[in-house]
Amino acid sequence: MFDSDHTFTSPLSGAPYAGPPVLALTVLWHPDLARIGEQYLQPESDQAMEVSRFFPLFAHPGRDGLGLGHGSVSRQPLRLARESGGRLSVTPPDSRMTVEVNGSEIAHALLLEPAQLDRGVVLGLGRSILLCIHWTDRLPRDNPVAGLLGVGAAAIQVRELIRTVAPTELPVLLLGETGTGKEVAARAIHALGQRAHQPLVAVNMAVMNEGLAAAELFGTARGAYTGAQSARTGLFAEADGATLFLDEIGNTPVAVQPMLLRVLESGQYRVVGGETDRSSSARVIAATDQDLSGQDFNQALLRRLERFVITLPPLRARREDIGVLIVHALEQARVAGGGHLPALPFAFVSACANYDWPGNVRQLTHVLARALLLAQAGHLPLFEALVGGRHAAAAAPVAAAPGALPAAVSARRRGLDAFSGEEVVAALHNNGWQVQGAAAELGISRPSMYKLIEAHPAIRRPETIGLEELQRAVAQGGADVERCAALLLTPAEALRRHLRGLGLLG
Repeated sequence: MFDSDHTFTSPLSGAPYAGPPVLALTVLWHPDLARIGEQYLQPESDQAMEVSRFFPLFAHPGRDGLGLGHGSVSRQPLRLARESGGRLSVTPPDSRMTVEVNGSEIAHALLLEPAQLDRGVVLGLGRSILLCIHWTDRLPRDNPVAGLLGVGAAAIQVRELIRTVAPTELPVLLLGETGTGKEVAARAIHALGQRAHQPLVAVNMAVMNEGLAAAELFGTARGAYTGAQSARTGLFAEADGATLFLDEIGNTPVAVQPMLLRVLESGQYRVVGGETDRSSSARVIAATDQDLSGQDFNQALLRRLERFVITLPPLRARREDIGVLIVHALEQARVAGGGHLPALPFAFVSACANYDWPGNVRQLTHVLARALLLAQAGHLPLFEALVGGRHAAAAAPVAAAPGALPAAVSARRRGLDAFSGEEVVAALHNNGWQVQGAAAELGISRPSMYKLIEAHPAIRRPETIGLEELQRAVAQGGADVERCAALLLTPAEALRRHLRGLGLLG
């Protein structure tokens, strides 16, 4: 039986990949959001990769491949070549396309060290497209699990493990830093298991002391302590025949750990103050961001919990997934807000792709929510300000190219004649044809941006555009002025004023 959800698919081969890790390129960002997450794999280690507007062909699993296709990408290829010692050389094309490596602009060939490749290298093309250069030990695969997004090898493996263990009755231990999605994984295991029709009962062990933990987990008999006028049902009774999720299991009080061990071994437990044993068939899923191998945690209990272990990797270890996560957050915000969202500037997305995210997916989601809210109000602060607090200093580009200036600094030092027409159009497109956002992306003032617009032969003043063409754009774009501006190649603010003057926009 052929099941496309559970088999490997790739433009390279239909069979599982069994060789050593191969170099992969993943589309982190593209003006066409549907392209984000597409991949190209290069299995021939002795051959160089050439990246241009038309090649190589990037694809989602099981779909036909396409070149990057965007006008900001040069027709002349950028070259990626394996070198001795596991290094990779990046040679920019002989063109005016801006090339950035980990957020820093480069003008000459650059040698990437193995440690940089292990972290994932962010390659920026024409200030419009971001690619992640990374290793992968498996072919792209479409094995969706609700809430667990990602196209890289680590995300694919986590979903495979969840699909493997979900139909069983085994206890599962989820390991990972805070914000990596342990509760999402627990809910996915429950939803894909035989108990999906029953509730998932969840408790955070970090908020309970010894007495409260025992009472919450196992219940209390009437009169068990002063004021206990009636019996209290515990979580193991509530989860009988269902699933019990013990979050922050590493914080379980020492005296309660043997009680947990007993119920996991035999299904038997005793309520606080009770005289007889009771039984529960609850399936236990536990999660922690701690190392449980120390002496403070009951090692016999650990052996029972780790019958099946799934480790959720930190976001910095799967940089290739950041674009997919951003698109998901954008779609959630659009649905919640019931309408159009402002475009995120390329420079902001690049900063997101290069940041190490100590708070992982949760932190990324919160930063994006704040960014979108502020962008809708017309003010998107610097990325460092959005990250905030003690993490702000870590917001600098990761592993910047030696000797290269940060992108914003190098842009400010460029003369206006150094900006290509493609860069100007790309900056406007990335920012919804808003002049201020495009100027910020290029690192220039608003008056300087207007000078570049005036000098560009394809960008027009709204008043020079014929009425019929304006009417067609409004019919196609509706009340979305930014979309109309992109269709007409004209700044959005001036277009809005002109359309209102003509009575074409309410």
